[in-house]
Amino acid sequence: MSYLPIENYGIIGNLHTAALVGTNGSIDWLCFPDFDSPSVFGAILDDAKGGRFQIAPSREGATPKQVYLPETNVLVTRFLSPDGVGEVIDFMPVPADVKEEDHHQLIRRVKVVRGAMAFRVQCRPAFDYARATHETDVLSDGAVFRSHNLSLGLATRVPLILDGDGVVADFTLREGETTSFVLQGAPPEGGCGACAPEEQQEEAFLSTMDYWRRWIGKSNYRGRWREMVDRSALTLKLLTYRPTGAIVAAPTCSLPEGIGSERNWDYRYTWIRDAAFTLYGLMRIGLTDEAHRFMDWLQARAHELSPDGSLQVMYGIDGRHTLTEETLDHLEGYRGSRPVRIGNGAYSQLQLDIYGELMDSVYLFNKYGTPISYDFWVNLRRLLNWLCDNWQQPDEGIWEVRGGQQHFVYSKLMCWVALDRGLRLAHKRSFPADRDRWETTRDQIYEEIMDKGWNDKRQAFVQSYGSEHLDASNLMMPLVFFLSPTDPRMLATLDATMRELVSDSLVYRYNVDDTDDGLKGDEGTFSICTFWLVEALTRAGRVGEARLIFEKMLGYANHLGLYAEQIGPTGEALGNFPQAFTHLALISAAYNLDKALGERG
Repeated sequence: MSYLPIENYGIIGNLHTAALVGTNGSIDWLCFPDFDSPSVFGAILDDAKGGRFQIAPSREGATPKQVYLPETNVLVTRFLSPDGVGEVIDFMPVPADVKEEDHHQLIRRVKVVRGAMAFRVQCRPAFDYARATHETDVLSDGAVFRSHNLSLGLATRVPLILDGDGVVADFTLREGETTSFVLQGAPPEGGCGACAPEEQQEEAFLSTMDYWRRWIGKSNYRGRWREMVDRSALTLKLLTYRPTGAIVAAPTCSLPEGIGSERNWDYRYTWIRDAAFTLYGLMRIGLTDEAHRFMDWLQARAHELSPDGSLQVMYGIDGRHTLTEETLDHLEGYRGSRPVRIGNGAYSQLQLDIYGELMDSVYLFNKYGTPISYDFWVNLRRLLNWLCDNWQQPDEGIWEVRGGQQHFVYSKLMCWVALDRGLRLAHKRSFPADRDRWETTRDQIYEEIMDKGWNDKRQAFVQSYGSEHLDASNLMMPLVFFLSPTDPRMLATLDATMRELVSDSLVYRYNVDDTDDGLKGDEGTFSICTFWLVEALTRAGRVGEARLIFEKMLGYANHLGLYAEQIGPTGEALGNFPQAFTHLALISAAYNLDKALGERG
């Protein structure tokens, strides 16, 4: 085996965890039972010992094709050969009954639709990021893999053969024949969990299809690029942790931003920033249930403010505060990209922009969703009062640099947004607030950004005070109504960004050679920044340019419409995959561009 390109994967999930399925029929990433549990299949981070679960034709030469069944997260990996056409249908049922929340299944149905095809299956778990040993028992109806902290059962009617600490089997299906492999938590009585009759597997398949189709049917988006918008929404839903309403930034950890580089991070947590943007994106297209659930999660975090009134950058999906970062030195990393990191040390950073993103999402939720409670407001008021005292501090910023704190312009911008939205919300709801103080501080921030954030020599807003370098995050200025999209300074910044940070429509977040972010190595273009550029151009009235860049960007999605965090120099996916931030930015850009095109007639 060798590493597949990151873009050669699809994703399935059950709102507790998710698996990456390669075009070669191999599940190379699965954490069980939750997103942030240790991996049981991790071949994407170490091809030799990470663990995998593969079902593929025995003979080489079959051509793979991978598609989602329409309007669902049910994935079909199809193998075409002169002798026959076979399919592996992968899905994870979403329990309808809360009582069944702990019963997680990954179902792989294998069928031949034409001719005949011989398959080989191999299941080789590697528990706890390949740190834990396990025992394997082969049974008459499957196999059980038992480690110290977790046991998994693989139920199937195909006779399995012990192969080291894994199992393998060869089997042949003919036209119309189907067999299944069901991976699940092993029952305490010692079996693998009986393999249900094919009729029940068919029922699980149909109910899963129905679940996803009913869910995406709630979307009210009917504009251009609807298929891509729907796929982005379905992906965002897959990244939702149903027990708490939290949304992970991505289901993976340590997929590199540059092959061989150290820019490898764990994204299986909930960032205030990412999730607030996600709430906005889902509300835009009418998916309000998710917005309500996430707002519940946000309110719970607001009740846990630090004694001084500050908020953490990110949290665990269950709301935990400590996300200690460590490296897994026994894993080689994707294509040798070390170190492999789990946990994320950025949780303790100061990132002042999160307050603006939080308050903007609360303001929009109060306006378009449900009016917020007084108790929630009391905590938000504490938070804004803390911000009035601390907005002048340097911080690590939106990009979580590890080269020291600076006065990032984007951070100041979002401090302005926080106070502006707080004032609007207080006025709208007649909430008690320190209005004079908030308004004075808001205006002070505005003046400082215009004075220190603008570089007259460069004719652009720059990355940080005193800098001459650009940062794509400043494209957000017109999107948050700080400046008119046609303000001369904004237009000049837009033009400078397109000259210096754009490569054939794709946008770098900043120039790594100019910015001391504390890390070595290069990185790709940042996909969310490209969608920000589309929105900035749209709002500036440059709709033709915006549409061209947007539609070119759609061409960089993988075969299933999924995006990683970044795009490399040859168009390859880089970074954790799929990334929520990118898909929510696609929804927002599509919504606003489609609206602008409609207004132009």
